Amino acid sequence: MSEYMDWNDEIEQDSSEFEVVPEGEYDFEVIKFERGRTDSDAKYPNCNQAIITLHVTNSVYAGEITDRLILNKKLEWKLSQFFCSISQKTKGEKVRMNWPAVPGAHGRCKITIRSYAKKTDKAGEQTGRSNNIQYLEAETAAPARRFTAGTF
Repeated sequence: MSEYMDWNDEIEQDSSEFEVVPEGEYDFEVIKFERGRTDSDAKYPNCNQAIITLHVTNSVYAGEITDRLILNKKLEWKLSQFFCSISQKTKGEKVRMNWPAVPGAHGRCKITIRSYAKKTDKAGEQTGRSNNIQYLEAETAAPARRFTAGTF
């Protein structure tokens, strides 16, 4: 059964439980990149955001997770963290973000679970859970050994 729906399809499911990804370090591949806009709120004005879907894997879990990278100077550190993770930037380097090269990029991240109070219409407050993603700096390859005649 396809997960895609047509405009005239019938619907039945009333709710869905949000599945959080277990905490840990993961290898990832960017499988989807979309351009979007944030809603204006007290923290950030309405601005551009990159919505990226990652396929994450480690020895215990494999699945998908979505992250939103907000293009705002206050969050420039997270953009740098992401581009360092996919080897498009090195720490301290100034680069232009290369969004067309993001789909298919590989990196490493650390995922944690954050609990928060959420309001509901009926029961007051409930606890919600979501994931936080920290992008890890790409490991630099060891320098290639040079061949020197007469040495082993």
